[in-house]
Amino acid sequence: MADRFFEYRGLPLVRKGGELYYGSMGDSEVVMLQVAQKKKEGDIDIATKVRIYRMLTDESVPVMERITKTAEKSSLFEALDLAHDWIS
Repeated sequence: MADRFFEYRGLPLVRKGGELYYGSMGDSEVVMLQVAQKKKEGDIDIATKVRIYRMLTDESVPVMERITKTAEKSSLFEALDLAHDWIS
């Protein structure tokens, strides 16, 4: 089971620090979600600004040219919803 990823709406969702990657690296594009701002509610950090980047997975393309679309949302849920629309 160690090689299974958490999924959101049927696609892999992987977190690395303040970044989340949504989609399969085997596909032509994935979405990177970057938590840019958060607030504390009790013991929990809540994202209040999330930057969204649709990116090509082709490593032969220069990094800055891989980004095909960008947006910003005020919650992680809104960001994931948009990310799903972009790659489904």
